[in-house]
Amino acid sequence: LRALSAFLSSGTPGVGKTTLGKELASRAGLVYVNVGDLAKEGELYEGFDEEYECPILDEDRVIDELEDKMNEGGVIIDYHGCDFFPERWFHIVFVLRTENSVLYDRLESRGYKGKKLQDNIQCEIFQTLYEEAMSSYREEIVHQLPSNTPEDLERNLDQIMQWIEQWMKDNN
Repeated sequence: LRALSAFLSSGTPGVGKTTLGKELASRAGLVYVNVGDLAKEGELYEGFDEEYECPILDEDRVIDELEDKMNEGGVIIDYHGCDFFPERWFHIVFVLRTENSVLYDRLESRGYKGKKLQDNIQCEIFQTLYEEAMSSYREEIVHQLPSNTPEDLERNLDQIMQWIEQWMKDNN
């Protein structure tokens, strides 16, 4: 039985990838990996960004840490960037998109302010992470999903579950 691996990339924090990823893993029987949590637990950093007040991910160590798990398959990866993950790891990539006013409120409630808040909103406006996904993976496996309301979340879960079921039929 071949196991599917998916990547939830949103580019922007606050669009709902963790909520979607955890629920999807639960429904589909997949392993959920939040790369931010993984890095924190394993201290997979190469410094600290003073401007954004956050640690700098050591991408090579993250890849090494995930390699065996990804080769087994059946994994959902949750991270805002995607250009450093090997293309061979993923059968499908989802980019969650959120309207700016909704995203602004979500980020503000997380304590984002100033340059960090503005840059994340601009990242969403300019589709930065969608374009990163499109240039990092085969276009036919990259899908944008709206993520503004609880109804969007349910629709996305249903749509992805249907896609997974079809993939399992086609590949096993």
